[in-house]
Amino acid sequence: MKMFAKEFFKRGLVAAAGGPVVLAIVYAILGARGVISTLSVQAVCTGILTVTLLAFIAAGSGAVYKVERLSVFAAALIQGALLYCDYLLIYLLNGWLKSQAVPVAIFSGCFVAGYLIIWLIVYNVTKKSTDKLNSQLNA
Repeated sequence: MKMFAKEFFKRGLVAAAGGPVVLAIVYAILGARGVISTLSVQAVCTGILTVTLLAFIAAGSGAVYKVERLSVFAAALIQGALLYCDYLLIYLLNGWLKSQAVPVAIFSGCFVAGYLIIWLIVYNVTKKSTDKLNSQLNA
């Protein structure tokens, strides 16, 4: 557990530095689409802090794969749950997602589908590489 916590904080701190950059991109897109034209000081501060937290947790969540006692499936479920809660909370706090059943359900469906697709791609590429290395070792 100590190794997980150390790895989580190390990864999180590295990624958290990019949080304000991501926020600037989000605000630029919202401004270009006419969703927002001005921001209050509170909105900017909330945005900076929450997106930095989002980046910290999102990057740190990958440390769950360092816990050798967990199966890959269990690690993926834990990481997925961490990411889902992280993104949902940040989107709700910033008002980027309405706190209603339909928007949350749509967000949840998109998140689960996206997470599964990305995870399966990474899993298959890693498995293919591992199988290739194993076959070379056994030859």
